Amino acid sequence: MLYLIGLGLGDAKDITVKGLEILRACSRVYLEAYTSILTVGKEALEEYYGRELILADRETVEQEADEILRGADQTDVAFLVVGDPFGATTHSDLMLRAVKAGIQYRVIHNASIMNAVGCCGLQLYNFGEAVSIVFWTESWKPESFYDKIKRNRQSGMHTLCLLDIKVKEQTLENLMKGRKVYEPPRYMSVCQAAEQLLEIVRHKREQNEDLAISEDTVCVGLSRVGSEDQKIKAGTLRQLALVELGKPLHSLIITGHLHPMELDMLRLFAVDEQSLAALKAVDSSTFTS
Repeated sequence: MLYLIGLGLGDAKDITVKGLEILRACSRVYLEAYTSILTVGKEALEEYYGRELILADRETVEQEADEILRGADQTDVAFLVVGDPFGATTHSDLMLRAVKAGIQYRVIHNASIMNAVGCCGLQLYNFGEAVSIVFWTESWKPESFYDKIKRNRQSGMHTLCLLDIKVKEQTLENLMKGRKVYEPPRYMSVCQAAEQLLEIVRHKREQNEDLAISEDTVCVGLSRVGSEDQKIKAGTLRQLALVELGKPLHSLIITGHLHPMELDMLRLFAVDEQSLAALKAVDSSTFTS
């Protein structure tokens, strides 16, 4: 059996009792190590779980899945995922490979950012399609996710923005030369994402396009959701570009129509008194500027 086990969002203790019992009985236990991170490292997990963990990076999961599945038709193999197992399409691919190989699988679910984001007070059924915001470079500044934000806003829906993670990435030069030299890990912050969005707003305004968002759109920044030191800040997009939320991982929400109770909740996390005024005004706002 292949077990896909969610670890939750905080630390080693966020695994479910069911998940912990299963992984302790497996012959091999892999830890997926590139779509998300916990607040603790591999060693802390091994100590709490009482098992050695095999790190599985992007290359292992996407190109060497057969090694993960090896022998899983005769013994139990666990694949651990931060959050919920289906928070990334890569894990669906692994499941499909198992089915094709005649290997049974079982999923042990857990909390992910997709549902834990409700901690800020926005109601989950008011969220539209989630988007990913990637790090820009000097020569590559994609804006395609903006159209999804626009559609959500037109429908009055909130948008959860998942921020870029760069783990075990190579420079173009090293990639072309076949050198397995990797860049240090990078994790996008809320202020970096907000700065990129502000640049898109300026660009759209220069082109005389109707804006889906503006500098005064109410947004929510979150960091380390599920951990004891999680932070939540609500304010305008302009304000969040200046807010420091500390260590990764970060997420950003662009709000849609706000229910009065959602407004009351967001006021608990307001950046400052100016934010309170903005949050009060948004209840009757339009989505163009």
